[in-house]
Amino acid sequence: MFENLSDRLSHTLKNISGRGRLTEDNIKDTMREVRMALLEADVALPVVREFVKKVKERGLGQDVNKSLSPGQAFVKIVQSELVSAMGEANEELDLASQPPAVVMMAGLQGAGKTTSVAKLARFLKERHKKKVMVVSADVYRPAAIKQLETLATEVGVDFFPSSVDQQPIAIVEAAVEQARTQFADVLLVDTAGRLHVDSDMMDEIKALHQAVNPIETLFVVDAMTGQDAANTAQAFNEALPLTGVILTKADGDARGGAALSIRHITGKPIKFMGVGEKTDALEPFHPDRIASRILGMGDVLSLIEEVERKVDKKQAQKLATKVQKGQGFDLEDFREQLVQMRNMGGMMGMMDKLPGMGQIPDAMKDQVGDKMTIQMEAMISSMTKGERARPEIIKGSRKRRIAAGSGTQIQDVNRLLKQFTQMQKMMKKMKGKGGMRKMMGKMQGMMPGGMGGGGMPPMGGGRGPGRF
Repeated sequence: MFENLSDRLSHTLKNISGRGRLTEDNIKDTMREVRMALLEADVALPVVREFVKKVKERGLGQDVNKSLSPGQAFVKIVQSELVSAMGEANEELDLASQPPAVVMMAGLQGAGKTTSVAKLARFLKERHKKKVMVVSADVYRPAAIKQLETLATEVGVDFFPSSVDQQPIAIVEAAVEQARTQFADVLLVDTAGRLHVDSDMMDEIKALHQAVNPIETLFVVDAMTGQDAANTAQAFNEALPLTGVILTKADGDARGGAALSIRHITGKPIKFMGVGEKTDALEPFHPDRIASRILGMGDVLSLIEEVERKVDKKQAQKLATKVQKGQGFDLEDFREQLVQMRNMGGMMGMMDKLPGMGQIPDAMKDQVGDKMTIQMEAMISSMTKGERARPEIIKGSRKRRIAAGSGTQIQDVNRLLKQFTQMQKMMKKMKGKGGMRKMMGKMQGMMPGGMGGGGMPPMGGGRGPGRF
């Protein structure tokens, strides 16, 4: 996410972060590079101009914090202005109304509205404990109605049926009534994709909005369209009183132009971003955390929240108790850790949120990629119960069978066993006093990158902008 922009800004700001003194010349040179980085990221020109102007003003007139060098203080200014450009803080949905609170979704065809309805339904149900109903008012695409019904079943929320021979207003009014009688807290309304140049379709959604009067009207837009996302949102905002934006496909957006342009151009906050295809891949949009990711400082808060939500606490406690009692750590335990990691979006999803990742070579990132962890899980799954409990019995013929069963090579099995032995040694050290601290000190040995013998460098080991 935002990989291109992050690489450019991290490199540019690294040059100035070590400076003991800031001058008008080195600020000017740095801001020229920052300006080019933002334009290449497809950030809208008015946003770039405003951003550069504010950073220059604050950089030249700053009162430098005594704990930071002037160069580091300048990087903090850049981070602060990135946060400001994206909206300061996360703005939650306003659901304070007589139930059901109606939330209407609008957007272009193919932006991901129907999937976003399902993701938001799951988010509200699981994290806010709301009783949610969904309805499709897309009478132009029968597949959209069926898709929403399937997704509603998957995420476990109520679905109000509709058909293509009905009028959108009649569908939603009936859904509101049904949601009220079934004591739903929130009704999410999926609408047909439309172009802002299509006056008939825009008139239809205006009439629907007027009839239903939703408490939230969210514009769903594809992050990969860059600054066009902001321009389209602005065009819709002139027709509908939008209350916020959902930025979809943000995980595939290496540039970041949409995230940095939307708030400035539309005046509307980005409330959520879609970061994957699964129904749990929706994150509240926190400008401060996104700014940290863009500058290579990671997003540890989001990572902690994800761990809290997705790690099986009973399983983790069971493993901790087992290790503390000295009962050992076997390959079945290792496999369960890999499954937990996959549930959290995989190794790369976690690494994206760790500080200093921009300074790790691509070859190293490839070594710790999700392909590697999936391969490891496949090898362990190809073992018998006895082999998982006692890896020392895995010799020649067993290795050949495991490799054949998992579609890997014998050397892959050897690497897995070598890494597992390293992890076993670390787990043994957890038994004694201060064991956890010792284990954390040797954390690099348990990363899949360590299978080649080199391990990973400590995160954030460089002198980039994240090293304040």
